[in-house]
Amino acid sequence: MTNSLIVVCLLTLIINTAETLSYSVRFAGVKLNKIAIALSLTGIIVLISRTANMIQAPLTAKFVDYSNNEDPSFPLGNYLRIIMLASTLGTLIAIALFPTFVGLFSRVISKLEVEGSIPKLLSSVTVEQLKNTRKYFKRPGLQLPSFRYLGIPKRFIIMNIFVTGFYTVGVLSSLYAGHLSPQLLATASNASGLINGLATILLTIFIDPQLGIITHKATESVEYRDQLGKIYVLLMFSRVLGTLLGQLVFEPAAYFISWMVQLI
Repeated sequence: MTNSLIVVCLLTLIINTAETLSYSVRFAGVKLNKIAIALSLTGIIVLISRTANMIQAPLTAKFVDYSNNEDPSFPLGNYLRIIMLASTLGTLIAIALFPTFVGLFSRVISKLEVEGSIPKLLSSVTVEQLKNTRKYFKRPGLQLPSFRYLGIPKRFIIMNIFVTGFYTVGVLSSLYAGHLSPQLLATASNASGLINGLATILLTIFIDPQLGIITHKATESVEYRDQLGKIYVLLMFSRVLGTLLGQLVFEPAAYFISWMVQLI
């Protein structure tokens, strides 16, 4: 099972790195004042994330089946916590790559505007252009900016931590709940919405509108535009803290789901 764990961790790392790097697409779009084109590119990131998730999900569920049916002493909880650590590592990698991908996506957005479509953009790429991408590589800054750039409130950062934490444990806690209640394995495994649903509500009501306002301000002011990158860094660090929060709420969430599915 160790090999399967390595594969799942790699896929989880890819998912979290890709999702977190979506901030670099937004920032590149704002810097070029081409936010609509930038948002269209997020579809590529979603595609990468969902493709990795299609492979990751059944492999992770296999750990539960193995623990329930073949080896009751299998340390399922430890395996799932290692997968959550891969989420943290993926987010940290995205933070390190953020300055580099802002430059790369700025170039991609400019070329997409000229070519007019993703297929034409991909077909226009040459080996020489790929070699030139190394000039976009930048070292990440190590200074953590203040909370009050663009008037961003601390409660917004805290809310983002909780939302990320819920999303981190939603599926994993439901799988572990299936281990706690093996007679209701199918029900528990499909009950991640009990956790993710709350995260979606918080995201829709509190996070997305605030992020939209911040991005809109940045498109209208050069001063705000320069500070937007620091806000995105704060949000990415809050995602790191959210994945660590997931370690704390993982088991309570699993027991909550197990209790709820027994009431259904």
